[in-house]
Amino acid sequence: MGNLIPILAALLGGIGLAVQPPTNAALGRSVGSVLVAALLSFAIGTAILFAIWLAADRTPLANVRSAKPWMLLGGLYGAYFVAAAAFAAPRLGLASMLTIMIASQLVAALVLDQFGLFGLDRAPVSLARVAGVVFVLVGVVLVRRG
Repeated sequence: MGNLIPILAALLGGIGLAVQPPTNAALGRSVGSVLVAALLSFAIGTAILFAIWLAADRTPLANVRSAKPWMLLGGLYGAYFVAAAAFAAPRLGLASMLTIMIASQLVAALVLDQFGLFGLDRAPVSLARVAGVVFVLVGVVLVRRG
C-alpha cells in the first residue's frame, strides 16, 4: 500500500505527458508559434505551482542558495521537452514521438542508474534491465512502421 501513491502519481504524470504535446501543439498552431505555446505552458504551470506553494508549502526561497548550479537545469530540460514535444508530435504522430522519447529516457536512465549520477543511488545495469529497454526500442520500430 505504501507504493500506491507514488505509482498513481507516476501513472497520472504519464497521462499528462501524453496529453501535453498535442495540447501544446494545438496551442502552437493557434498562436502561430511552438515557442510561445511552450512559454505559455510554463507560465501557467509556474503560476499553479506558485499558488500551491503559497497555500501548502512555504519552504523559504532562500534555501535555493544551497543548491548547486547544475541542480537548476531541470527547467532547461523541461522547457526543451515541452517545445520539442509540441514540435514533434504533429510531425511524427503522438505514439511515435512518445515511444522515441520514452526509449531515449530509458537508455539515459540506465546510464544514470549505473553510475549513480545526479545523486541517485547506484542501480547496476543487468541483463533484465537491458532486455526491457531493448523491448521498448523494438516497440519504437513497430510503432513507427505501424
